[in-house]
Amino acid sequence: MSICAAFMVPHPPLIVPAVGRGGEEQIKKTTESYNRVADEIAALAPDTIVISSPHTTMYYDYFHISPGEGATGSFSRFGAPEVNFSEKYDTELVSEITRLASSAGLSAGTEGARDPKLDHGTMVPLYFIRQKYKAGRIVRVGLSGLSYKDHYRLGQLIKEASDYLGRKTVYVASGDLSHKLQTYGPYGFAKEGPEYDRRIMDVCGRGAFPELFDFSEEFCDKAAECGHRSFIIMAGALDGTPVKATAYSHEDVTGVGYGICSFFPAGS
Repeated sequence: MSICAAFMVPHPPLIVPAVGRGGEEQIKKTTESYNRVADEIAALAPDTIVISSPHTTMYYDYFHISPGEGATGSFSRFGAPEVNFSEKYDTELVSEITRLASSAGLSAGTEGARDPKLDHGTMVPLYFIRQKYKAGRIVRVGLSGLSYKDHYRLGQLIKEASDYLGRKTVYVASGDLSHKLQTYGPYGFAKEGPEYDRRIMDVCGRGAFPELFDFSEEFCDKAAECGHRSFIIMAGALDGTPVKATAYSHEDVTGVGYGICSFFPAGS
C-alpha cells in the first residue's frame, strides 16, 4: 500500500486548548487546517502513521528511530499533564527501515535513546489525529545533522519498507517554519524569516520537492527554521510519486511560522 498521503504540519503547544488557555484563538486558521488533516487521516484509516519530529532524539551523524514497543508522553512541561498519550510503535516497520538503512550505508536505527517520552513535535499532531482516529501504530523519526540528501534517502527507505510490508502508511512531517517573523516573537526578526516562509509555502504548495534542496543551510539558519529536514524526509517518502499538493493555511501572528499542506498521490 505504501504512502497513501503526507502532511506538513507545525507543532505549537499553544494550539492545545489546555496549554493555550485561550491563546490558541490567535492561530484559529491553523487549528481549522489541523482538524481537516485529522479528518483526512481518519478517512484513510492507515495502518501506520510515520511522524518525523525536530524535537525527538537528534544526533549529528545518525537518525534515531522509535526504540522499543511504544512510548508515552504528556504536555506536563507545558502545564497540561491531563493531555497525555500512550502509543504503540510499528516495530516491524522500524526493523525493516533499519535493515534497509544498514544495507544502504545510511546511519539510522533505534540505538542511543535519551528520553523515551514522546516529544511535543510528535504529540501536537497526535493531539488532533487521535481525536478523529484511534487506530494505527506510529513510527517516530528524528532528524540529524546529516545532509539533505541523506534525509531524502531516509524518506525513500521509509517508502520502500512500507511497500515491502504492505503497510498503508501516512507520513506526517512535523515542523514549524521560521522563528524570526516578528520583532515581538521569541527570536526577534530577520529578513530571511518571512522570505523562508514565503518560499517554503510556495514550494510545498506546488509539491515542487526538488526545490527543497535550493534552500542553503546558511539561509535556513538565518531564518531560524525548524522543520526543513523533516519536510525533506517526507519528500523522499513520496519519491517518484506524482502528488496533488494543497496549501491549507499559513500564520505568523506569534512570530513563528505555522504552515499546513497536504500531499495525495495523483497517479503512479
